[in-house]
Amino acid sequence: MLVKGEWKENWQPVQKQDGQGRFIRQTSSFRNWITPDGAPGRTGQGGFKAEAGRYHLYVAYICPWACRTLMALRLKRLTDLIDVTVVNPRLTEQGWRFGGHTGAGDDGVNGAQYLHQLYTRADSDFSGRATVPVLWDKQTGTMVNNESADILRMFNTAFSAFGRPGPDLYPADLAADIDSLNEHLYRNLNNGVYQAGFATTQVAYEEAYHKVFATLDELESRLADGRAFLFGERLTEADIRLFVTLVRFDAAYHGLFKCNRNTLRAMPQLYAYMHRLLALDDIAATVNLDHIKAGYYSIKALNPGGIVPAGPGEL
Repeated sequence: MLVKGEWKENWQPVQKQDGQGRFIRQTSSFRNWITPDGAPGRTGQGGFKAEAGRYHLYVAYICPWACRTLMALRLKRLTDLIDVTVVNPRLTEQGWRFGGHTGAGDDGVNGAQYLHQLYTRADSDFSGRATVPVLWDKQTGTMVNNESADILRMFNTAFSAFGRPGPDLYPADLAADIDSLNEHLYRNLNNGVYQAGFATTQVAYEEAYHKVFATLDELESRLADGRAFLFGERLTEADIRLFVTLVRFDAAYHGLFKCNRNTLRAMPQLYAYMHRLLALDDIAATVNLDHIKAGYYSIKALNPGGIVPAGPGEL
């Protein structure tokens, strides 16, 4: 963790918890937006104009939050406008690092060894955890945004002047419904699996566990009418948000995070839905089962021996 720009302690999975042992996620710190004309976005400062080759995205294949930005990047056909670096999936005592694993790259933009060095480059007095995703501005040498929800939204609209095809992930006529479902998914499933996995009391664990499976049961029923996606035949950002949790469920959350009432494979509607999304090349390209397993099972607080399970071998 960084304290006033200096690395002070070994990486730990739990940022903080409440009095009943519930895991509490850190709030993102950099909230600027790329916009078509460089005007300020919904939060942060202005000056970040949509330009080809100006921005760089740092992600981890292990991380669901980072991978939803990578999916948006590919679905919106922005890969030749914004470069990507994937970090090493295994978490070190200094958090995410670059290189040293198949499919992970060195930092060719800033020459950093660890991700936290980008945070202090952007803010020499930064305190907090260094997380992915990171959207970096190469022109000014600073961080634009590290909140995946913001990055997903800006990728959907900021580069529209470049005439890129791709689905509208946040259509106006569904915006209110998407926002409502997103909040439900985040609170009870996306973050719920982490609240189960990192709970430090039985009460906190069981509370999260029941929220996770109640939500999965709701979604199983929702998809039973034969719809292709959560809102019918249109792929939206809500599908991306759900998919990133589903695709990690059997490999990590079922065992390591003790969300073990059943596997996702045992839920036919959700399992088929996950594979419908996996059949899309732009989504499949963001899934790396080796990185997912190597990363989650490197969390020493949950798996001190560092043993990576042999299965599942496929999704």
